[in-house]
Amino acid sequence: MITHIQGRLVEKNPTDVVIECNGVGYFINISLHTFSELPTSENVKLYTHLLVREDAHTLYGFSGVAEREIFRLLISVSGVGASIARTMLSSLAPDQVLDAVAQNDITTIQSVKGIGAKTAQRVVLDLKDKILKVYGLSSISTGTSNTNKNEALSALETLGFVRKQSEKVVDAIVKDNPQASAEMIIKQALKNL
Repeated sequence: MITHIQGRLVEKNPTDVVIECNGVGYFINISLHTFSELPTSENVKLYTHLLVREDAHTLYGFSGVAEREIFRLLISVSGVGASIARTMLSSLAPDQVLDAVAQNDITTIQSVKGIGAKTAQRVVLDLKDKILKVYGLSSISTGTSNTNKNEALSALETLGFVRKQSEKVVDAIVKDNPQASAEMIIKQALKNL
């Protein structure tokens, strides 16, 4: 029903925001990923998903359409509610969720708080075909470079570099040298940042 909300950012917390639109303040639940993507300006636009239950109407907001679609895919899985889907999108970037499902990486999915082995397997089983078809990903991807890439990104973030900038540089390095170790990726990235 409500597909997006654009208005003045009144309140901003890591798990929720209040956006005022035409005199009405909308309380919107967000993921940490969306929180990090929110602009510092007062005027914001969030893509939303309205969850209607017997006892509540809850709005979830996302910085991009892709994150909202991943959220919708996740809540379509039996045993994964909106709360767990939001936790997953807070723990992992939307691209990491897509990669994990496409590569049968149950360990990554299971690393999210609240997701056990059976639920992680169900997520992969239920969503793999949809994700491969919709996003055109190949199920065979270099898993080791993904792990090394993620380690390098974590290290660079710890060193104080902005994640978005780091990702661009690291992606370029991994593209040129898919077998690069995490240490090599970090060294190259430090030269380019």
